[in-house]
Amino acid sequence: MANSRLKKLTSYLRPYSKQIIFGTIALLVVNVVGIYIPQLIRNSVNGLQEVKNSDEVWPYVLLILVLASLMWVIRMISRVILFGVGREVEFDLKQKIFQHLLTLEPSYFATNTSGDLINRATSDVDNIRRLLGFAILSLINTLFAYGLTVPFMLSINASISLMAISVYPLMLIAVQLFSKKLQNRQLQVQKKLSDLSELIQEDVSGMALIKIYAQEENERRAFAKKNQNLLQANINLARTRNLLFPIIEAISYISLLILLWLGSGAIERGEISVGDYVALSIYIERLVFPTALLGFTITAYQRGEVSIDRLEAIFEVQPKIKDVSETIALPEEVKGSIKATNLTYTYPGEKNPALKNLNFTITPGEVVAIVGPIGAGKSTLANAIPRLLDIEEGQLFLDGCDTTKLPLQELRKAIACVPQESFLFSATIKNNIRYGDPLQEQPEVEYAAKRAQIHPEILNFPQQYETVVGERGITLSGGQRQRTSLARALLVEAQVLILDDALSSVDNQTATEILSNLSAQKGKSVIFISHQLSAASSADRILVMDKGEIVQSGTHAELVQRSGLYQSLWKQHRIEEVLG
Repeated sequence: MANSRLKKLTSYLRPYSKQIIFGTIALLVVNVVGIYIPQLIRNSVNGLQEVKNSDEVWPYVLLILVLASLMWVIRMISRVILFGVGREVEFDLKQKIFQHLLTLEPSYFATNTSGDLINRATSDVDNIRRLLGFAILSLINTLFAYGLTVPFMLSINASISLMAISVYPLMLIAVQLFSKKLQNRQLQVQKKLSDLSELIQEDVSGMALIKIYAQEENERRAFAKKNQNLLQANINLARTRNLLFPIIEAISYISLLILLWLGSGAIERGEISVGDYVALSIYIERLVFPTALLGFTITAYQRGEVSIDRLEAIFEVQPKIKDVSETIALPEEVKGSIKATNLTYTYPGEKNPALKNLNFTITPGEVVAIVGPIGAGKSTLANAIPRLLDIEEGQLFLDGCDTTKLPLQELRKAIACVPQESFLFSATIKNNIRYGDPLQEQPEVEYAAKRAQIHPEILNFPQQYETVVGERGITLSGGQRQRTSLARALLVEAQVLILDDALSSVDNQTATEILSNLSAQKGKSVIFISHQLSAASSADRILVMDKGEIVQSGTHAELVQRSGLYQSLWKQHRIEEVLG
């Protein structure tokens, strides 16, 4: 698993190998200069006894000042470069996540909450950015610091140097003891953060419902509980970190005590000079910061490990609905005929099929209504036609072409679908209507709105077509949202139009007028799924579904004369009209 994570990190960094090499070279120069400065100080201290004029010291002072300034500038350059790589990887990962999510079918988002996905695309990506910026810079700097400093220390006095750094392996032991606990603590923090993000997402979306049922206090308590869980997870993580880092720091300072103890005796015996001792002290001091920083690097890596796993869990999910290796092309002029042959579909994890051996043909330009009780399979059929569901090949055909072999983009351009829930973006009405074809001009947008019977109401809005509808179209009524969504579907001029209970919030008279207008415009095949039998009765043909099967088919006049489900539904509809 660890090897797999390292491979992933390498793949993230590969496009920026040149920047990493340049930043590494800059760090190497910094450390070389950092090694040379203590040598100058050593020589100047050893030469103090022979100095007769203080002016002789100034060349050393000026040279050290110049080198220290140069080292600071180059260090800043290296930090900008390596931190910049982390930012570039952050950008790439967010782009990759979004592009991958666009390939997944709607069922994935039904089982994975938006709050958790948002948290992975923000907090987890940020953890990886820290790992690839701060941690890599620290690791490279630590390697150079040890690789260059230790040989110089050994050249001054090997025994004292080895004794001074002999305690450093204890740091690795401490890190090893705490690493698993740090990883588990970090995973808990990420999970609790996802829970909190999910609650915020749901409450913001359902704020009107919260107000209607006066549940502000309950939601406040729910938020407080999840926030408390996140706080506790962060405290547990902080406790683990705050226990580890002082141990690392204490071990690093023991080396200075060892140097003081052994170095003072060596000076007495004449084994090393005062200048040697000062240089060793500076070299030991140079190793303290990288060593202490190693703890933070380990923490960043622990966070990064968890975040890599959480991101890769998204990337490992492959779209079930995708173009086959050998696709076929639709005819240049799509007519809009639809044929189902023994169409059967069972949702994953379910035993009973939602669609069972459906057989029907819809001719070009025909308006077909599909009615039936709740749970009959009407919406499943609506989702199967544009391949929003993973159906088997040889069951659905558009103009004689198997829909599973058609390129998804071509198939969905030929089919406009208005789902049950009319989703609108937080944008202007104009941009919502022309979402399927953003280059359409105002006249075309207005024409689509007129066909959807929403144009007069739009003119009454303060900014008319430039009115911003708010998040999910919250400023519009249910019927207005549905007709705006219908206008969006009509604007793209697809040859097949599917209305999946898309006029449920529109009164029967308006729904009937809309369907009649669609019927009058020959050439477009319309599938009208609805519980509004008054509107459905004007269709060219009606398919009656029950328990995933088509149990009746015919015109309204034919079906009301036959005993069966449609006759029962129609009688119930007439009673409701009278009572209404």
